[in-house]
Amino acid sequence: MSKKLVAEAIGTFILVFFGVGSAVLMGEQIGMHGIALAFGLSIVAAAYGLGAISGAHLNPAVSLGMVTAGRMTGGEFLGYAIAQTLGAILGALVILTIASGKADYAVAVDGLGQNGYGAGYLGEYSLSAALLFEAVATFLFVTVILGATQAGAPAAMAGLAIGLTLTGIHLVGINVTGVSVNPARSIGPALFAGGKALADLWVFIVAPLAGGALAGLLHSAGATRADAN
Repeated sequence: MSKKLVAEAIGTFILVFFGVGSAVLMGEQIGMHGIALAFGLSIVAAAYGLGAISGAHLNPAVSLGMVTAGRMTGGEFLGYAIAQTLGAILGALVILTIASGKADYAVAVDGLGQNGYGAGYLGEYSLSAALLFEAVATFLFVTVILGATQAGAPAAMAGLAIGLTLTGIHLVGINVTGVSVNPARSIGPALFAGGKALADLWVFIVAPLAGGALAGLLHSAGATRADAN
């Protein structure tokens, strides 16, 4: 189990380093399309590099979906979620340290790729829009993950399918919430950004967990499982 937890921490670090790093360090140069691709590529890298060890969940919402789908226990979920969150915090800290090497960078002004909604945040979408987007997007993301990793699915393509799905989700939703679909990814930057990022954080914990849990329940019930009658 310890090897799995280390893999989850490193994998989530990769996700934050690639995704949040692209937004903070290269956002002006690559734009939202580039950031979306960076998040997707991070999943591909972690899935093929670490998936054989831990499954490369990299996300408490994915792990919770695995619990409700009957693929892991509650105790395993707790360990995974802690490791994922620690990996995300470390990733955010490294990006903050690098960004701070630029003379005119200030986290209070420039941010740290944190998620949010409402006045002053990207498209200024409402709370209800943010909750709906995060719940639905996470539901779809976890549904794809459960389907791509189920028995009989082409295992060699799972990492690519999952990474491309996350890219697509970002192409739809960056302007809405910055895209979380992952409580760990949101916790890391919010801890350092503080203020509104911390105040908004509950949205990016509750909605993704709800979407992931529902995806797992439907998979367990057979609605999205190939071997179900």
